[in-house]
Amino acid sequence: MPAPDPPPVTGPRRPCVLGIDPGSSRTGVGLVAPDGTRYRLVHHEVIRVDGGLPDRLVRIRARLAELLGEYGPCSAAFEEVYHGRSVPSLVTLAQARGVALCTVAESGVPITSYPPAVIKKAVTGSGRAEKPQVAQMVAAILGLDGPPPADAADALAVALCHAMHPGWKP
Repeated sequence: MPAPDPPPVTGPRRPCVLGIDPGSSRTGVGLVAPDGTRYRLVHHEVIRVDGGLPDRLVRIRARLAELLGEYGPCSAAFEEVYHGRSVPSLVTLAQARGVALCTVAESGVPITSYPPAVIKKAVTGSGRAEKPQVAQMVAAILGLDGPPPADAADALAVALCHAMHPGWKP
């Protein structure tokens, strides 16, 4: 059964950034909001889906549409696809990313994409940081007791990268 079209965000947009780390079985989602000179966690989760690829894509689209309607972010950011994966994995990842991009675009939320090294540098100071270091820095920046799950930490890092960008305004 196809997911309903995501509703456009019609009310006032909240000054928060939606970060998405796309994946076909685990899609990380994180929302952060500026709070003075700091950043506040709004929401994070990992959309875990199983089954055949078409069903997974439908469920990713449906959950993102719900989150867009619930939180009404003023902008969204995606991690660009890393090119070092196998071709079949890259194609599947690109399909999941495409569904996520389309869902956000249909809602009218502006989208920006960042390469992984830019995201890592924004959050840790090094474009070559490893995933555990990124997760630890995300937790530190957001004042969390510990790092969030890996895919959610990656999505939060994407959101933080965008919110920290000099050109970003809520």
